[in-house]
Formats: sequence, structure tokens, C-alpha cells
Amino acid sequence: MATCQNCSSFVTEAYVRVFAPDEMETVRVCPNCEDKLRDGAEIREARSSRGN
Repeated sequence: MATCQNCSSFVTEAYVRVFAPDEMETVRVCPNCEDKLRDGAEIREARSSRGN
């Protein structure tokens, strides 16, 4: 079972296949992360709250 390296949330193997770099077995950031997000191939701090 794959988990996000940032927030430890569960991510599917299909999500890892699409969004993780080839040399990694899990993702660095997922949609559940409130403090970081993907910006193309880069990871950056979120500029605003992504929570409710």
C-alpha cells in the first residue's frame, strides 16, 4: 500500500504510477496535502489554505 511522503495519506498504485517520478515508489505530495502542492514537476508550498 502506497502512502504520500508528505502527509502519509493512502494513495493508489495508479496515482503513484502517474504522479511519482520513475525512480520513486511513492508520491511526494498528494491531493490530501494542505501545505504543499504539485506545480508541474516541482513541489511548492501552498499559497492559501486548501482546507474547508
